[in-house]
Amino acid sequence: MLTAAPALAQTSSPVIDRTDMPSLTAGVDSLRLSVASAVLPTSVPPLSRSGANQTWNYGSLTPVSQRVESYVPASVVTATSLFYSFTFGAFGGANQATVASPQALPVPAGASLPIAVTDTYQFFRLAAAGATPQDFRSVGFGASLNGTAVPVTYASATQQDVIYRFPLSFASQADSSSSFFSTPAAIATAGYLSQKRKRVNKPDAWGTLTTPFGTFQTVRIVTKLIDHDSVAFGGTPGQGFDIPLTREYKWLAKGQHVPVLTITTRLVGGQEVVSGVEYRDIYRRIIRLGTRDAALDAGLAAAPNPSAVGSALTLNMPVGSGPLTITATDVVGRLLFQRSYDGNAGSARLGAEAFGSFRGVALLTVQTVRGTATRRVVRE
Repeated sequence: MLTAAPALAQTSSPVIDRTDMPSLTAGVDSLRLSVASAVLPTSVPPLSRSGANQTWNYGSLTPVSQRVESYVPASVVTATSLFYSFTFGAFGGANQATVASPQALPVPAGASLPIAVTDTYQFFRLAAAGATPQDFRSVGFGASLNGTAVPVTYASATQQDVIYRFPLSFASQADSSSSFFSTPAAIATAGYLSQKRKRVNKPDAWGTLTTPFGTFQTVRIVTKLIDHDSVAFGGTPGQGFDIPLTREYKWLAKGQHVPVLTITTRLVGGQEVVSGVEYRDIYRRIIRLGTRDAALDAGLAAAPNPSAVGSALTLNMPVGSGPLTITATDVVGRLLFQRSYDGNAGSARLGAEAFGSFRGVALLTVQTVRGTATRRVVRE
């Protein structure tokens, strides 16, 4: 019994290294993720819980949708384009990638793309075993613009986005990196995108995490992202966006390749508001029972509507609606923002910063424990 005791309890923080990152093998690393409501159950522990040997129980999370994040060897993607091959392939130098993942370009919410952008990828490099330093970083992006593959790289190797440095444990010191990328000058007249980012990673806790997927020994990393984006199309002057301060609370476990739980927050009006909840999962059939709330639908109204860019919008709803999430998308489904409110007062104020410079038709979906309702609003 005494010799078995150490196996029954974790006595120190897990140590995350390169073997815990995506797609070290020649195959495809397909990872299913469940998205839960941004309104956290009242039973879950507060995000402020930190320190050694913690216990977090998020087993009550309920998925509202699922997605699959996949990583493939970069060689699979670079083989499809000569431009990719020279930029991210064996001759790419500091930009040489080891894995690639189909991911959307980091375009600010509300930015409309007037050109056809398809097959978007983010390219990553995982340091080789024994290399110094040991890290996992983004080395650039790629997309087909009107059918032509266009690579986008960071300004220099020292300005790449370092996502993790290894080994990573509760004992690790906080670290930071500053990154900058912009579209190549050759296509800047058609479309220009740039991003300045400061990333700060701070391990603040370790312990046992339970989600609907299982129970894991984890180290929690709090990532602070400070972004400034700029977009311009057709030679028009660029528009800069200071993105609200974002924090990602990420629980990392051995062998999982992605965080087993990520809770994202945004700083809104000086308050930290949960904007996204996502966790590693298996396939689940998403059942939406009685998704339309008749009472909410009857009492939901947006004013003023239409509203002007730069002005606030108020959503009125039945008093006592309880905790709710408001999700805004454009007409093709691109997410503009998602925010949580206490709907008991009968109204929610959406500040001008929520919409940014977005113009056009937006769909506001209000989700409560009783169901959902949607309203169409116009920003002029």
